[in-house]
Amino acid sequence: MQDLTPQRFELEPIEISPVDVIRDLQLTRLKWSLRHAYDNVAHYRRAFDAKGVKPEDLQSLSDLAKFPFTKKTDLRDNYPFGMFAVPREQVARVHASSGTTGKPTVVGYTERDIETWAGLVARSMRAAGARKGMMLHNAYGYGLFTGGLGIHHGAERMGVTVVPISGGMTERQVQLINDFKPDIITVTPSYMLAILDEFKRQGLDPRKTSLKVGIFGAEPWTNRMREEIEQAFDMHAVDIYGLSEVMGPGVANECVETKDGLHIWEDHFYPEVIDPETGDVLPDGEKGELVFTSLTKEAMPIIRYRTRDLTRLLPGTARTMRRMEKVTGRSDDMMIVRGVNVFPTQIEEQILKVPGLAGHYQIVLTRDDRLDKMEVLVEANPDIDSALRTTAAASLAHHIKAIIGSTAKITVLDPGGVERSQGKARRVIDNRPKE
Repeated sequence: MQDLTPQRFELEPIEISPVDVIRDLQLTRLKWSLRHAYDNVAHYRRAFDAKGVKPEDLQSLSDLAKFPFTKKTDLRDNYPFGMFAVPREQVARVHASSGTTGKPTVVGYTERDIETWAGLVARSMRAAGARKGMMLHNAYGYGLFTGGLGIHHGAERMGVTVVPISGGMTERQVQLINDFKPDIITVTPSYMLAILDEFKRQGLDPRKTSLKVGIFGAEPWTNRMREEIEQAFDMHAVDIYGLSEVMGPGVANECVETKDGLHIWEDHFYPEVIDPETGDVLPDGEKGELVFTSLTKEAMPIIRYRTRDLTRLLPGTARTMRRMEKVTGRSDDMMIVRGVNVFPTQIEEQILKVPGLAGHYQIVLTRDDRLDKMEVLVEANPDIDSALRTTAAASLAHHIKAIIGSTAKITVLDPGGVERSQGKARRVIDNRPKE
């Protein structure tokens, strides 16, 4: 693999500034963000008042622990634009992610927010090994999902040629990789394995492609998967992190020269790790739930957002800013299946729409030939015959694909076939290997 380590002069000065300089900047920006949220978002004004805190109570970074958390339900409860801190006319763009009850989580950006976002994606890509003049094969989905357009504008910002192919059409993905000869690919890691399978199906050697680096995100992936991709394509595989509620891709990124965790761009986001049960802030190095507060967002500041992602904070290495360890799981029941966020409640909602099916179900996740697979075990009502079971299974599979966006195998069991629990129902059995 080619050495893509950036030269020191290519980095932004803040990336390698002393830690105390970064902390001073964070404190200044955090005071602004809290005041901006309190003055302009009714939800935050109510939440701060209920907790008995005001923006001026923040005198040190540790004081942030006094302020309330923001949860995904808060965004849903204020659907669609209630979390915006500027008039809707000043919002240059709206994105959204899937919700658990049919309502998406809506986020907005001012023109300055989009410029900031593009700059951070460009920084992330540079850390991953991208350089001006390279070509990017962008296979993230375009549209309301933040991945496609977020990566697109960041790449253009740093002078990279963008091929906006989006997702799907795997044969065409392989054709354009071979014909256009891109240097970089951005995509979910699981779909990269599907692309690898298509290379093999066509009898093509993936190591002979022009690809030098893959920037992978939108779902957890292991170092074992990294090794497989790197060996198969003879390229670097680097992790990118982001979520719509905080910004989108580009909140943190691995550096190609170390690949030892993702450096958080702390000049724009303040990270905390908390005990998911008590909400107490944990010291760096201890594993818990990742929490983010935005420091510069105008349209939609986010205060102590509980990501539900489990990780730990580590000191900087290739950059001064702290690193987050690869996400290893979640503190809630959300599943990530081939880049799609899926909640058991979403599956339940679709089951209850199908005549002949009972409300007892279980979701089994496996990884077959490196790709995630989801099977839904659901009970039939006592009075349906085998033909109706087949029809019900096909109907449920269709609803899950159309509404949630994920493919599922449906197995209809006899009444009593799904295991019962005296306590909380075990809705998800995750048999996917952890490494």
